[in-house]
Amino acid sequence: MDILLIGYGKMGKMIERLALEKGHNIACIIDKDDSWNKVDKKKIDVAIDFSTPSSVINNIDSCFKRHIPLVVGATGWYDNIPMIKQRVLDEKQSFFYSSNFSIGVYMLRMLNISLAKMMNAYPSYNPKITEIHHIHKLDAPSGTAITLANDLINNSNKKTSWQLNQAKDEKTLEIDAKRIGEECGTHIISYDSPVDTIEITHKAKTREGFALGAIMAGEFLCDKQGFYTMDDMMKEISSENIKKSYAKI
Repeated sequence: MDILLIGYGKMGKMIERLALEKGHNIACIIDKDDSWNKVDKKKIDVAIDFSTPSSVINNIDSCFKRHIPLVVGATGWYDNIPMIKQRVLDEKQSFFYSSNFSIGVYMLRMLNISLAKMMNAYPSYNPKITEIHHIHKLDAPSGTAITLANDLINNSNKKTSWQLNQAKDEKTLEIDAKRIGEECGTHIISYDSPVDTIEITHKAKTREGFALGAIMAGEFLCDKQGFYTMDDMMKEISSENIKKSYAKI
């Protein structure tokens, strides 16, 4: 793949290194005030955006103008998702969005949904989400925490909305956002009762899992049209693994 890399911070540099190790090519890099004119001179298969909340919408516009398939890992723009999704459909664009590209976090999401359904039978347990990130993170709560909260709410009869910090009432799910040192990212879903606490946790050891997932998303997207998420990619991976298993029988 010939990749357009948008944003050249820690994640951008890591994606560059891992993409090159996987045999891909970084065709062009856009960072901060770089001109998009240089992109027009390059062959691009897919763009991967890990820029900033303030620039992501302009980056989406620039890619859509050129019909470049785009994977967005930048955070802090999620209120615009319905509008972007409609544009993708209307303009026949190619777009992949996720609040977190880690395969481990995707597994946490699936566990979170299953646990929320199970815990409906036990009203004495009160759920809460805690997320911990590095002190440089600009948004709170994290996009991943919001995704986990919405997954829980959609599968629970206990909660109908979420709130950052202390919940206003028993129907509101509390999200506690902490910023500590250089923490890569920890997400905890807990259910507390008078007698015990149940927790499921994902703790990132490095950012490589996020970078590898974003590259996988680029590989998935580059020959497709439409609006895609981790659900679509993981279903395809699961389907391919099932086919491979049957081929060995």
